[in-house]
Amino acid sequence: MPSELPPADPAFGWRWDPSYARLPEGFHRRVAPTPVSAPRWGLFNRPLAESLGLRAESLDQPGHAEYFTGNRLFAGSEPIAQAYAGHQFGNLTRLGDGRAILLGEHLDPATRRWDIQLKGPGLTPYSRGGDGRAALGPMLREYLISEAMHALGIPTTRSLAVALTGEPVFREETLPGAVLTRVAASHLRVGTFELFSALGDVQALKTLADYALRRHFPERADGPHPGKALLEAVVERQSALVAQWMRVGFVHGVVNTDNVAVSGETLDYGPCAFLDAYDPSTVFSSIDRQGRYAFGNQPKITSWNLARFAEALLPILAPDEAGAIEVAQACLESFPARFRRDWLAAYRGKLGLVTEEDGDAGLIEELLAWMHATEADFTRTFRRLRPDAAPEATVATDSAAPDTRFLDWHRRWTHRLERQGLPLPRVLDAMSRHNPVIIPRNHAVQAALDAASQRQDWAPFHALLTALQTPYREDGAPESLSQPPPPGTPRCRTFCGT
Repeated sequence: MPSELPPADPAFGWRWDPSYARLPEGFHRRVAPTPVSAPRWGLFNRPLAESLGLRAESLDQPGHAEYFTGNRLFAGSEPIAQAYAGHQFGNLTRLGDGRAILLGEHLDPATRRWDIQLKGPGLTPYSRGGDGRAALGPMLREYLISEAMHALGIPTTRSLAVALTGEPVFREETLPGAVLTRVAASHLRVGTFELFSALGDVQALKTLADYALRRHFPERADGPHPGKALLEAVVERQSALVAQWMRVGFVHGVVNTDNVAVSGETLDYGPCAFLDAYDPSTVFSSIDRQGRYAFGNQPKITSWNLARFAEALLPILAPDEAGAIEVAQACLESFPARFRRDWLAAYRGKLGLVTEEDGDAGLIEELLAWMHATEADFTRTFRRLRPDAAPEATVATDSAAPDTRFLDWHRRWTHRLERQGLPLPRVLDAMSRHNPVIIPRNHAVQAALDAASQRQDWAPFHALLTALQTPYREDGAPESLSQPPPPGTPRCRTFCGT
């Protein structure tokens, strides 16, 4: 990976260095986007463009939407579709970018490397009978939720643009087409390694592991055991990531191994949603009928996915099979304790606990059990908790009322805060940084998507997007956007968008 910046192109500021395209052909296929009839702008993320060192004012011109549908290619980009596999609902499938094309990698002014990918630009060699296209609604969802996750402080891919194609997309109904430009630290997935493991290509596994280490974990790249170093790093990143999902009530919806990024970013926002009333069995995805990816199952399925990653790496973990299995087991057995620490740190912050005591986990779990029993709103309950107010004032009265169980818990929580001996402002600061005021409420998200994609009314979308940029500020959003769904609102159902 280069330490010096290549020269920026004078038109837009891109600094392309497509390192993945230089890997052997089995890792990807060269492909060109399929032109569309009438590209035009939907959204352009100027702050993100500027942070990448791009000339935002040059990119954000009426005629330049064609670059973001693939009708024209940026000078220096080398479009490819990446090959990978994945366990989808437990079944290993050979996949690849069926409706995504990686334009290349851009180096920002700090020499950080970013994938620039078009999602929905047409057929690729991996389309498997699909059309390679994307509908406007799901692309707006990914733009909105990924930017909200970034503002919440959770590692995530981001969205640079949504361009409309002027062409229909045919699903269960006819929908307007669009292309999303996704920015990611990379699109290396657990499923990328699974592909070459399934093919028995040990050399490809070694090449991929070396590439992943040098790109994402350079401090571990030159050690004597690269496979082990990579597995340990990915276990750490996934533990930290999923603990943050649990902190804000995020339900990914489809945590297949092809959606697990080794970089530790949240990848793919198809059937995702956020908790309203707290219930660990909550599922939103229309295809997750068994609750495999329910909110409370996310740590467990992450452990399962990491086991598949370890299996894929077995040929490069040690010279012999027994030694490789021993290394894999040791790494995997570290996950439960590591996740417990990450989860505890996140929830201690939500309760203003800056110090550590052995009984903290029980205190947290008792509150969650009460919230589940009373159907308390997850976000509002934590945001309203205050140790300097009467317990009755801290409960979200629209979802739960204080009772003996809660009052007893509140008393023990305030005593716990007293024992840590910190001033109230520091406690409240910790709580305000861990508990958002506003999240992408499912009913508000759907209303904004429907208005934009069905009625060409973008005002609700922009209002919601603006509010989600400052999720921890009390004055950051209209009260209506921070409210739970009105009584009688149908249960949110989400779809993958393909």
